[in-house]
Formats: sequence, C-alpha cells, structure tokens
Amino acid sequence: AVLPIVYIVTVLVIASFVFFFLMIRRPPRSTLSSSSAASDVYKRQINAEYGEVLDSRMDPIVDDIHARLDRLDQTRPDPPASPTTPGQDLVASLAADMNLPAHSIDFARAMDNADPLAQYRDMFHFPATPDTATVRQPGSRSVYLCGNSLGLQPKTTAEYVNEELEKWQRLGVEGHFPDVNPTRPWVTADEDCREDMSKIVGGRLSEVAIMNSLTVNLHILMCAFYRPTATRHKILMEAKAFPSDKFALGSQASFHGFDPATSLIEMSPREGESTLRTEDILAVIREQGHEIAVVCFSGVQYYTGQLFDIQAITAAAHEQGCVAGWDLAHAAGNAPLQLHDWGCDFACWCSYKYLNSGPGGISGIFVHENVANDPGLNKLLGWWGHRKEDRFVMEHSFCESPGAQSFMMSNPPVLCIAALRASTELFVKAGLENLRSKSVQLTAYLETLIQKTLPDCITIITPKELEARGAALSPVSYTHLRAHETPEHLVCRLLLEKKKKQRPKTTTHYKQKYHLHNL
Repeated sequence: AVLPIVYIVTVLVIASFVFFFLMIRRPPRSTLSSSSAASDVYKRQINAEYGEVLDSRMDPIVDDIHARLDRLDQTRPDPPASPTTPGQDLVASLAADMNLPAHSIDFARAMDNADPLAQYRDMFHFPATPDTATVRQPGSRSVYLCGNSLGLQPKTTAEYVNEELEKWQRLGVEGHFPDVNPTRPWVTADEDCREDMSKIVGGRLSEVAIMNSLTVNLHILMCAFYRPTATRHKILMEAKAFPSDKFALGSQASFHGFDPATSLIEMSPREGESTLRTEDILAVIREQGHEIAVVCFSGVQYYTGQLFDIQAITAAAHEQGCVAGWDLAHAAGNAPLQLHDWGCDFACWCSYKYLNSGPGGISGIFVHENVANDPGLNKLLGWWGHRKEDRFVMEHSFCESPGAQSFMMSNPPVLCIAALRASTELFVKAGLENLRSKSVQLTAYLETLIQKTLPDCITIITPKELEARGAALSPVSYTHLRAHETPEHLVCRLLLEKKKKQRPKTTTHYKQKYHLHNL
C-alpha cells in the first residue's frame, strides 16, 4: 500500500519541477502597446528580440533584481562626453546668450520669437497633418522636411499663375506683345525673374537664362563645352552623383565615340568616410588633368548633403586647362553661390526643390560671360537664342543673343515662369544673407537634437563643418522599417535597442524589466 503512494508522490514532485521549469522558461509577455497596423508577426519579432527589456512578470525576486539594477544605473558615472560639432557649439552659444537650456522648448520658442524672418513662414502653404497622425494634431500644419525634393508652394503662386491664365483668356496670342500686354508681356516672360535668379546664384544678369529642365540643360551645356580629343576625353565627377547626371555625362561620352567606363572618372570617399575630401579632388585634377576635358560635380551632393568647395575645384580645373561645370540642383536656393566671382564656366539647376517653383518647374543655367559667346563652342541653336531685336523678323541668319540667353531654344512656358517668380521674389525680399544665417542655425539645431536623442542609433553623414553643408542633413540609420512597422514603432525599437545595450550583463534567467513608457 505504501509503494503506490511513493509513486504518486514521485510523479507529483517531478510534475512540479517540470511546471516550475516551464514557468521560468516561458516566453515573456510584452507590454509593448499594439496598434491596428501592427500584425502578430511584428509583435512576435519584437518579443523575441527585446523580451528581456519588456518582461512584465511580477515575481518578487525579479523585482528585487530590477531594483538593484536601477540603483546601479543611478550610481554609474556618465560616459565621457563626445566631442561637440561646430553646429552643437553654435546652438550652445545661442542658448547661453539667452540663458536657456539648448534642448528646452523655451529655447526653441525664444529663437522663434527673435527670428527676423518669422513672418515668411506664413507666406507658404503647408500640407495638413493627416488624420492618422498620433503625435501632432490631425489637420494642423505639418512639419515639412522634404524641401530637398519639392519645395512648398508660396501663397502668391496661384495669384500669379491665374493672372497669366486670365490674360490668355482675354488677349489670346496678343498677350505676347507689350503694346497690348504692357505688364509682363510673354515675349520677354523669362526676364520676369531672371534678375532675381542671377542674385540667387551669384551671376551677372547676362550670365543667367531661365529655360527647359535640368537634365536637358546639362546636355545642352555639355554639347557646347565637352569637346573631347583622343588624349583628353575624360569627365571627372563624384561616384554617387544623382543618377540622371551619371546617365547624361556617360551618354555624352558615348555620343562622341568613347566608352563611359574609361571616360568617366568617378571619385569615391576614402574607405570608412562618407564624403569626399577637397584635397583628394584637387589631387586627382592635378594628376590627371591633362586627360580631363570637363570637371562636373554637384554643388551640394544630393545623398550626403556635402557642399563642395566650388571655388577651389573650379580654380584647380582651370589650372589644368579643364572646363568647370556644376549641377546645382541641391545648391540653388540652399547654399551661398558666387558663380561669376568663382569663375565657373557653366552651371545648371532645377527650381522645384529649394526654389519652390512647383513640381517639374522650369530650370536655369549660368554661363560665364568670358566664354558664353565664344565662337568655338558647339552650341545647339534655336530661335529663342536669336537676339531679341529682330527675332520675329524670321530671317534664317542666326544672330545670337549676348551671354547665356544665346543657349535658349524655345520660348519659355509662361505659367512656369509665373510660379517661379512667386518664389524668387521672396528670396530677394528676405535677403540671401539672412536666409543663410537662419539656415545654418536651423540645421545646427536639428543636428543637436538628433545627437541628443538617438546618438547610438543614427549617424549623420553630412559634414560637420558649417561651411561644408547647406540646409540638409543626411541621417543614416542601419535599422529600417519592417513589415507592419510604423515610424513610431521604429523609434520605440531604436530606444529599446539603446536600453538593451546599456543594461549590464546577467547570468540569471531573470532578465531586467523595462516598460515602454519608462523609455
């Protein structure tokens, strides 16, 4: 009778140990807030990776370990401070002048109140915050950080465009001529904002023309300035240029019978670095300049945000007998430019990014007055490049316009010009030096906030030097959005990763507990 009782007790003891073991080893329950957009697969991924920092079990022993770890956190000395950047130093100086913490909302509001350009913010239309927003109030003015792709619409754009539509409706073809349309006649429409544009890019009035779109203009300029020979046919550019530049410059080499694989010199940063060093660019020009026909870089590199030393690179190119041309798509309206004084041979840019002319807006070119009317240039001609005085006589003898306007081919689209004028007027009215000053401060402030909030998760690859960047920062995170993951989830996951790395190692089965709201 005793033996069955022993068996029963033994089984119960074994079952108890198994149950206790399973309770310890069971997957932790997550306290991560769920949303309707997140699937069970995503939640399981988060639990699997971060269960130890999300464990919500309330075992007293675990709580004691948590308390000990929290006390350790409080007594652990702060790590050595990383060297500050010029941008962080600028923000710290501004905050010190106001006697406010640099990361406080009070400092941000004080800077807004002291901003001499504050009124210009209300001169643009902002998209409304969508109804799906969880942080900002739906329907409120959104935070717009996409000016490097498409600038916001000035509030005068619709008025200016509608004015030209009304003229078209009322005047028909006679809207071209000043005797019928004395206010901005269409025959000289491109001149409506040419003076403002020349100030923005630092060129003389005769050196700027408003025409076409960016890559079309790059081809037109390369047709004139790229005159390759058997010994001098190479084009120097950055390796990660915007794809359209690579396609355009490579096809120019092909058009002249050369292989882009050997005619394009594409410079990459040094190993372990994200941006090109000016000294390395100058060295390549010195060493290979006798083979280079054209040096053609971006003014601001679209991916890294690096502002190249246009003056130094142009001077080095000229010393070796090379043509110096520039794609200013991400520089015009973004960075200070002095194309005439720097001696650039040619440049082209779009106007829908930082210049706010609207999607696909009209482009512009610069051609230095020293070379614009060089008879040795192989220009592609069109009737709008003929001089204005007798353009409508319709003779077949081409007499070119002075300067950059000799590169024009067709009459510019009046509606696009009107949209561009709405923006260039604001640039000149605000003052280019004032815009640059505010741009430097805002960019430095964003850099400071990123470094303060997520220094271990995001790396900024844009140069730290203020003079080597425009208004764009390129933060790179090697953690990307997963399926069913919102940006809010990503931020939470980055914070969890940061906390996971900060916690001390432990050999016990009991892992530290950290609720998401504590992060």
